[in-house]
Amino acid sequence: MPATALPANRERNERGMDTIYDWVTVGMFGFLAILFLHRSVGPRRPADRTIYYLPPALGCAGANYLGNHDQKWTAIALTIAVVGYVLFVLKPFDRAEF
Repeated sequence: MPATALPANRERNERGMDTIYDWVTVGMFGFLAILFLHRSVGPRRPADRTIYYLPPALGCAGANYLGNHDQKWTAIALTIAVVGYVLFVLKPFDRAEF
């Protein structure tokens, strides 16, 4: 049986950035990474620990997975929860005391 050629982008069962969930969660994760990097080079904040960045990172991954698997409302709720966590726990717009 001859092997059929698959398009290059489907050869390894890859998907691109197809859904709004992909774009929103990758953007949120990027913001989270930038916030972490920005705080890691600045003055030390006593209330800011590395482990606090894990829940929103996992939340972004979970919201993306759920959104891509037709769990629309659960994905939206999880995305809102991640935004709330970032705003109230990580406080990205809080000014550090110098």
